[in-house]
Amino acid sequence: MAKSELVLALEQLEREKNIRKDDILKMIEEAVVSSLRKHVGKTAVIEATIDPETAEFKANVVKTVVETVVDAEREIGLSEARRTKKDAAVGEELRLPAPVTDFARIAAQTAKQVLAQKIREKERDNLFDEYKPKEGEIVTGSVHRFLERNVIVDIGKTEAILPVREQIRRERYPIGGNVRAIILRVDKVQRGPQVVISRAAPIFLQRLFELEVPEIGDKIVEIVAVARDPGFRAKVVVKSSDPKIDPVGSCVGLRGSRIRSIMNELAGERIDLIPHDDQIEKFLANSLAPAKVLSVRVLDPETKRAEVLVSEEQLALAIGKDGQNVRLACRLTGWELEVRTAGEGAPSLKDGGSPSLEGENAGLRAIEGVGAKTAEILAAAGFAELARLSVATPEELVALEGIGEKTAVKIIASAKKRLDENPPAPAPEAPSAS
Repeated sequence: MAKSELVLALEQLEREKNIRKDDILKMIEEAVVSSLRKHVGKTAVIEATIDPETAEFKANVVKTVVETVVDAEREIGLSEARRTKKDAAVGEELRLPAPVTDFARIAAQTAKQVLAQKIREKERDNLFDEYKPKEGEIVTGSVHRFLERNVIVDIGKTEAILPVREQIRRERYPIGGNVRAIILRVDKVQRGPQVVISRAAPIFLQRLFELEVPEIGDKIVEIVAVARDPGFRAKVVVKSSDPKIDPVGSCVGLRGSRIRSIMNELAGERIDLIPHDDQIEKFLANSLAPAKVLSVRVLDPETKRAEVLVSEEQLALAIGKDGQNVRLACRLTGWELEVRTAGEGAPSLKDGGSPSLEGENAGLRAIEGVGAKTAEILAAAGFAELARLSVATPEELVALEGIGEKTAVKIIASAKKRLDENPPAPAPEAPSAS
């Protein structure tokens, strides 16, 4: 018996796209039954079969033989039943041919729709199965278009989305330009897999080091932790399994070639390489690099609080611009660090002295439209000072989590107003936090 064109086409699909022929035939049968209900009745019992070799369609309506018909869609009278089958008896089930004249057309149209649907579903599943294992890998693509402030990047077989929160704030992405990013996650949505990529995630910086530093790929040097203020500054903890190998020197490279390549990829983001140390006091001191720490005293090991003493000359460097250096050190180590100078009564982060991260946040919370959480987000993004916030653009603030366009405009206007009412007093020059 010769195979039909439909069966031959299904077998070809099975070979090329890994779509099982039996699955397609089963779906067509179910779709034909659904179509026939429009002609026979919603509650009717319908059976549809397709010959797997000839693709011949058969459909029957199953009815129960009764003396008196109550449900015409599911029952048939005894006298009428005996016209089809002479020895029909009450309670017996009869299979009657589906009473549809254009049944072949319905079946063919349904088969076409099911095939198209199944192919789309399979292609989406294949894309998901291909990209899901690639989470955490670097991918390169070209900027295709923009969706509001999100960037849509063509990465080959599909498009990926670079959300505004995963972008480096001061970067611009021209149409057609190349973008290198990390596959942050792959979600299964109705229209197919959604690939979310990131240039701001700490793991992106880690993967760049793995590409540039052979010792990391060889497992001689290990990246222990990463903390980033994307596009501005990052801290990376490294350690070596070989005492003869300097982990910091390996990551820097000859004349800084390796780390310079990574910084150029990240819009000039400054990177502090922190050597790991099992002694917690020394590790915490290292985390505040490039500042030189005099001593570290653990205040509470359970809540991870420690006091760090620095000289007057190193205070500004230890805290960093807008508290950036100490904030990244806290995020990197998981410890709450109180930075003080060696002199008695010196300013500290906890006491609200200048410069003080908490003090700045208190000032931010006094601005109209800024709550505790928004103040924390603003400070973390480098907008801890009124002067810096007053010259910000609405676009810069909208890029932050939880801040809309109207709120951004209100915050900037309020910051300008407060700055005009309370101009900052002249402060003595402090060492540059470079």
